[in-house]
Amino acid sequence: MKKLIPAYLRVLIIFFVIFGVTEYFVDSGDRPAFIKYPMVSLFLFVFLFLLIAIEITISAIDNVTYQLLTDDQKLKLEKENSKSFREKQWYKKLMQSLTKTEPIENEAGLLLNHDYDGIKELDNNLPPWWVYLFYACIVFSAVYLVKFEILDGDNQEMELKKELAQAKIDVAEYMKNAPDLMDEKTVTLLTDPADLAKGETLFTTNCAACHRADGGGQIGPNLTDENWILGGGIKDIFHTISNGGRDGKGMIAWKGTLKPKEIQAVSSYILSLKGSNPKDAKEAEGELWVEENK
Repeated sequence: MKKLIPAYLRVLIIFFVIFGVTEYFVDSGDRPAFIKYPMVSLFLFVFLFLLIAIEITISAIDNVTYQLLTDDQKLKLEKENSKSFREKQWYKKLMQSLTKTEPIENEAGLLLNHDYDGIKELDNNLPPWWVYLFYACIVFSAVYLVKFEILDGDNQEMELKKELAQAKIDVAEYMKNAPDLMDEKTVTLLTDPADLAKGETLFTTNCAACHRADGGGQIGPNLTDENWILGGGIKDIFHTISNGGRDGKGMIAWKGTLKPKEIQAVSSYILSLKGSNPKDAKEAEGELWVEENK
């Protein structure tokens, strides 16, 4: 029997609706749920199989039912199925309930005593859909008035300010737990031996040529004393390594070579060298640096 929507379209529409709902409600991070969780894929496969099975069953029942009809009933059914949906009884009833239109033969009783150059006016009722929409607008305006004018609700500008403030908080919280997005404002001093060992390896590989393996200084300054040219705190050292030293005479910027987490490890290792007094260390440069109490 003829259906408004073909079976294959019904299957696809229902399946992708369930697929979308599953992806929305199942928290799978940056990967699709059906890839991350095999059970989701199994569920979707079984669901699709059942949809196809149901459609096949319904089609079989329709065929059997059709074969049981008499010739007159088959002819009547085929005639009904050949009609467009605008000719269907359910469509006509729906449009009548939405518009409340009067049949053309009743127009004589609706004519008003107005005549504008031969143009006559009918006294039709307003369509129910328009009336209901008008009532809905009245309810909406009343709620809007109470919320924003009496209860002083947030307008769009205030909502934007609150969302921006919350976004800054969320970004700051994310930065704390995202090593590759660390900068001199969020970096912290590492004291764990494993982190310092990693920093020592990186220092020996990249920094010893200018500062010596013991940090005593060669081309670059001594890193074991209390004097610093560009600041001696963890944030200052992180900034200096990331962006380079003084223009024309300082070291290069390492932010294109080392990751923020690696720069943090090197900076922490450098601070651990303070007071080690290596042999034949370079003379102190810069100014005596004292940690500010914050």
